[in-house]
Amino acid sequence: MGSGFSIRSEQSQSAPSVMVFHIKGWLDAQSEEQLLGEAREAYNNGARCLLLDLEEVDTLTSAGMRAIQKVYKMYTPEDERFKVARVKMCNAPPQIYHVLGITGFLQNIPNYESTQAALESFAE
Repeated sequence: MGSGFSIRSEQSQSAPSVMVFHIKGWLDAQSEEQLLGEAREAYNNGARCLLLDLEEVDTLTSAGMRAIQKVYKMYTPEDERFKVARVKMCNAPPQIYHVLGITGFLQNIPNYESTQAALESFAE
């Protein structure tokens, strides 16, 4: 796997309940399946809102972006796409935020400057 990839998950105590994934390392072809597997497991266990904390992501490749897109599709019913954000991101480092911006990801999957702001946005 790329540079020590790991995911630490936690269930928020906010309303609505949000599963938070703290992602660390390289989000690339080697880690894509791990992210998808963890997201699928959380979804199968009842999670319907997911926050991806990107604070410790070192590198985001096209495969990593594809994984995020697949997670977005997994959590967002087709009739709600472009209306309701059930997957959000937070704490993206400047270089990761730049990549997300120029590829158009931020149009569908918003990024927040803090975990707290992102969690609060799910209640709006």
